[in-house]
Amino acid sequence: MPPASKAARETAVDVTALLERGRTLTTPVLRAAVDRLAPPMDTVSAYHFGWIDADGNPTAGDGGKAVRPALAVLSAEITGAAPEVGIPGAVAVELVHNFSLLHDDLMDGDEQRRHRDTVWKVHGPAQAILVGDAMFALANEVLLELGTVEAGRATRRLTTATRALIDGQAQDISFEHRDRVGVEECLEMEGNKTGALLACASSIGAVLGGADDRTADTLEKYGYHLGLAFQAIDDLLGIWGDPEATGKQTWSDLRQRKKSLPVVAALAAGGPASERLGEILAADAKSSDFENFSEEEFAARAALIEEAGGREWTAAEARRQHTIAVEALDAVDMPEQVRARFTALADFVVVRKR
Repeated sequence: MPPASKAARETAVDVTALLERGRTLTTPVLRAAVDRLAPPMDTVSAYHFGWIDADGNPTAGDGGKAVRPALAVLSAEITGAAPEVGIPGAVAVELVHNFSLLHDDLMDGDEQRRHRDTVWKVHGPAQAILVGDAMFALANEVLLELGTVEAGRATRRLTTATRALIDGQAQDISFEHRDRVGVEECLEMEGNKTGALLACASSIGAVLGGADDRTADTLEKYGYHLGLAFQAIDDLLGIWGDPEATGKQTWSDLRQRKKSLPVVAALAAGGPASERLGEILAADAKSSDFENFSEEEFAARAALIEEAGGREWTAAEARRQHTIAVEALDAVDMPEQVRARFTALADFVVVRKR
């Protein structure tokens, strides 16, 4: 675990309670927004969020980690506003995030998310596309209906982040068809795909609370680098994560031929393991039998990635990005308790198991 800052050491933070606060404040407003969608998109959305099962019965499903809502309501407190001021921003960010998940699951062919079948698997590809589109439109509506100057500023930041997120997904897909991807290219892609929206989440509550652009930009720097740390950990879990914790298949990213950070770093490292990995992955790209590979074959590829140093490099990069994120907070004047909470959320990102 990275060393905690002085603020985090002096102010004990219950991260579970902080995440739950974001979820509790956001969920009722998020549900009300989703209820606006025309049938069957409202029920398909409810299934995706874990509020109902495939038969429409209410369920106490896992709605995800809720890091983004926690950041959005926390950032409002920087301005001296109540955390509730950040709720529309939290809802908008959650809608955009889940729009991207619906489309990503379909594009990647993922059949499981949060330990159950994905929307496209249950309701079909067309509904996954339509509901994702509807969520994106609804996100902007939730903000703009506030009718304030701050809401307009927040919407501009959200749409910019969304465009970057889509750019990142396009880059990610293009990488799957290439034998080699540079480490810097991979970091750029992950900065777009994950960093941009976490950057927006980290600043949107402050913007709604009246923070100036300098403050918002600095909070976005925190969120952007936190996003890179977050994605680095996701990349580790995508290969070596426990399926019971992640809700995905073993060797998930390897099955999808993803050029994630551990893979890219291993290929760039040089040495016998790196060269052997490159040969195998190049052959995999031409294989017509890839989907029938055994567990042992994927395990062998993971072992080569680790032997070449990809696992260790990615863990170190997560820690490096965490440090940059936390240090960015030094440029923002805020109550020490709020600073400690931002730091605790950053710490949580790099030690999570799912």
